[in-house]
Amino acid sequence: MTTRILTGITTTGTPHLGNYAGAIRPAVVASRQPGVDSFYFLADYHALIKCDDPLRIQRSRLEIAATWLAAGLDPERVTFYRQSDIPEIPELTWLLTCVSAKGLLNRAHAYKASVDKNVEAGEDPDAGVTMGLYSYPVLMAADILMFNAHKIPVGRDQIQHVEMARDIAQRFNHLFGNGKDFFALPEALIEESVATLPGLDGRKMSKSYDNTIPLFSSPKELKDAISRIVTDSRAPGEAKDPDNSHLFTLYQAFSTPAQSAAFRAELLDGLGWGEAKARLFSLLDAELSGPREIYQGLIARPADLEDILLAGAQKARRIATPFLESLREAVGLRSFRSAVQAADTGKKKAAKAARFVSFREDDGSFRFRLLAADGEQLLLSHAFPDGKAAGAVSKQLQQGGELDIRPESDRFSLWLDGVCVGESPVYADTAARDLAIENLKSALAPQQD
Repeated sequence: MTTRILTGITTTGTPHLGNYAGAIRPAVVASRQPGVDSFYFLADYHALIKCDDPLRIQRSRLEIAATWLAAGLDPERVTFYRQSDIPEIPELTWLLTCVSAKGLLNRAHAYKASVDKNVEAGEDPDAGVTMGLYSYPVLMAADILMFNAHKIPVGRDQIQHVEMARDIAQRFNHLFGNGKDFFALPEALIEESVATLPGLDGRKMSKSYDNTIPLFSSPKELKDAISRIVTDSRAPGEAKDPDNSHLFTLYQAFSTPAQSAAFRAELLDGLGWGEAKARLFSLLDAELSGPREIYQGLIARPADLEDILLAGAQKARRIATPFLESLREAVGLRSFRSAVQAADTGKKKAAKAARFVSFREDDGSFRFRLLAADGEQLLLSHAFPDGKAAGAVSKQLQQGGELDIRPESDRFSLWLDGVCVGESPVYADTAARDLAIENLKSALAPQQD
């Protein structure tokens, strides 16, 4: 079975060396593993909770998108998108908000920390607390549950949010599932081996401490930053202690075991700190020069980045749109036309009948969805120039006859007279796809009186 992994990157700053070693590089490597369906998104709705500077958010979205692609993320292999390009996510957030207990959100670490800080300062407990901060865990749950991700790589401070997503998913399944689980229960994936790099002053590299080394700065800026790394006062010729050297920790994160062992030996043998910093610069510049060139090219062509992210959003919405439709059906947000059809055809027939739901896109084209009796989407049509053309195809499908269904790896398409008229959702495996094909055939089979 394919494992779906989802990672979000908040767009509030410029990526630095610690982000690269601790999150970006291992995530890119993981995305190339077989049997993994990876989702990476720019969490720009989350950024609004933390930052009210529009220009900073705009710049960060550009820099972070370019960074991930320059680091080797393949948008053809993964689903790479902006959170704000998926309108189904805020709608799902509201559906989940309506089943989320206030007591659950009261226990969120970020909210409790804000309250504790206010109380300690003698302020009102909720001073400065926005609903964005308070309901942040529900938005994160929507990010995860929209795509039924199985594994969520997070730091230990984020484990609670994944557990809250599980609680919310279970509550929704219980209330509206009617024996069916809409949401898979996600699990936090903790990478114990992921590097936490020290900054220039030895503390954890963080924008909060202003001790970062920007990832794709120029060679001169990189060299200048490395020169500011704090070291001890031992002179050239005196033995250095690699295990307590921030500089050695940085070197170790980017070197091979053989390079690291040789550098350790040289430090113990009295290598001067100036020369040691020069060695670190050479190592980092060699690894980052190629990605830096790609990054600068992407930054210079923001329209190319826009095209890549919109293509990723389209790919993500092929899953999100039909899934949200099934959730709307489950909670009672159903078409009146579907309800009239069900009443007219009688209970026995309604249990087997397919329901066609037509809608108009923003560009003026028309589509229809074919829904099973339980609200599951079986088919999403291609766009038609007008409602009459879409209606003619749906009418032809309702008349029965031999179906031209063409399976692919994780989905299938439906053809009429040699023309593809619609596609299924993406399925987890071929068994799920084949079951959906049988459901489609059953739904479109002529009804017996």
